Amino acid sequence: MSGPTRWARRSAGLCCALLLAWLAGCAQLVPQTVGLRTGWPEGVPQSTELAAVPFFPQDDYQCGPAALATVLAYTGVPITPDPLVSEVYLPSRQGSLQIEMLATARRHGRVSYTLAPRYADLLREVAAGNPVVVLQDVGPLFTQWHYAVVNGFDYPSGTILLRSGTNARQEMPFTYFERTWIKGGYWAMVAMPPDRIPVTATEEGWMAAVLAMARVDKGDAATQAYAAALKRWPDNLPAAIGLANQYHARGAFAQAVAVLRQARERHPQSVIVLNNLAQALSDEGKHTEALAQIDKAADPRSPFAADVRATRQLILQRMAQRKSGSR
Repeated sequence: MSGPTRWARRSAGLCCALLLAWLAGCAQLVPQTVGLRTGWPEGVPQSTELAAVPFFPQDDYQCGPAALATVLAYTGVPITPDPLVSEVYLPSRQGSLQIEMLATARRHGRVSYTLAPRYADLLREVAAGNPVVVLQDVGPLFTQWHYAVVNGFDYPSGTILLRSGTNARQEMPFTYFERTWIKGGYWAMVAMPPDRIPVTATEEGWMAAVLAMARVDKGDAATQAYAAALKRWPDNLPAAIGLANQYHARGAFAQAVAVLRQARERHPQSVIVLNNLAQALSDEGKHTEALAQIDKAADPRSPFAADVRATRQLILQRMAQRKSGSR
């Protein structure tokens, strides 16, 4: 074998090795994009675009208010970025923190839900009609955090579609998008109407999101969110208690009782359910039935023993008042 021929074969082997190394390097840089090639999410179309998602061009450093206004307006909140600036924008940081993005959506009657750090979950939400706010590092040399809204994708062409900055329809390759997204830990959120649950939501995660929203919204939004959670997960005790509390707070005692009766069927040993049911029954004027319920909750070892005693005393006082008033 001649020298040139041997060198040509060595070169071919070297090129193949370099190519394999390069491909392995790409896989390490964009592992989730690579995974989609063989594991496309079941039931998700390969192309979709939410064309009705509004677009708000951002001012300097104010991508947070623009992105948040985009998803809020899409879900029916009448808002633009300007009033959100004071809620989420931090001049000292020239940007917005994720915690403020989540909290501000709640103050506007929406349930903020942080997605799992998975490409597949982002695609599922967009395919289900839910635009997704993402955090990217778009700095060419140094870190430059940026919020954008994913509103579509086309896998055959390898393209993610975003409302971003001053671009109403930014097209970005799947691979490049992941490289910008991975630096923020694949952070992404949706802002949902209270009666809709994200398709990728877990029971525990969604209830945590609902409870966080209910702390700032005591009205219809919290009631709808608890009701939707209980419909999806009928055995969820915090959802039942939360919904009953919402009804009770507005004086809808019969509705609170109805929810708590169902909860008692599913959780007969729950002291909280028995205590709250007794309270709501007494508030309805059904003191005898209320006393029977509270007596079932009597357990000196329970951390709620003091609450149970207080509820029982209230029922007895009301019964005594009714008896004396009837004479």
